[in-house]
Amino acid sequence: MPDGAQKPPRKRLLADEPSPASIFLDVPNMPWEETKFPGIKCKTLCTDPSGLATLLLELAPGAVVPLHEHTAIEQTYVLRGHFLDEEGECLEGQFVWRPAGNTHVAWAGPEGATILSIFLRPNIFADGRKFFTEEG
Repeated sequence: MPDGAQKPPRKRLLADEPSPASIFLDVPNMPWEETKFPGIKCKTLCTDPSGLATLLLELAPGAVVPLHEHTAIEQTYVLRGHFLDEEGECLEGQFVWRPAGNTHVAWAGPEGATILSIFLRPNIFADGRKFFTEEG
C-alpha cells in the first residue's frame, strides 16, 4: 500500500466475497526452464486450468517450434531478435497474432529471439509432443 497500511481485501463487484489477490512475479530473477523443444527455454508467467498460458520464451539461434496447430488465438510480441514462420517475420518490437486453426512451423533467426506469447488453449503438435506447459 502506498501509505504502508494493511487494508482489508476489497470486495468483488459481482459477488459477495473478497476480491482474489493479484499475483506478482519477479520475472528477471525467475530461472529459465528447459522445454521439450531443443534450443527453447521458457518462463511460465501464467497458467490456468482452461489451458490459458502466458509464456516468456527464449529461442536459441535457429531454434524451431515444430509443426503445430493453434486451437485458439495466440498472440506473440517479439522482445528481442527475429521470429519467423512461412507467412512472415517479426522483429524486435513487432507483434503477430494467429487465429484458431492456423497451422505452421516457427523458428528464430540467426540471432535468436525472446518472445512473449499468450495462448488461450494449448497448441496441438503434429509429432505428438505436448504443449510447453503440459506434462508427459
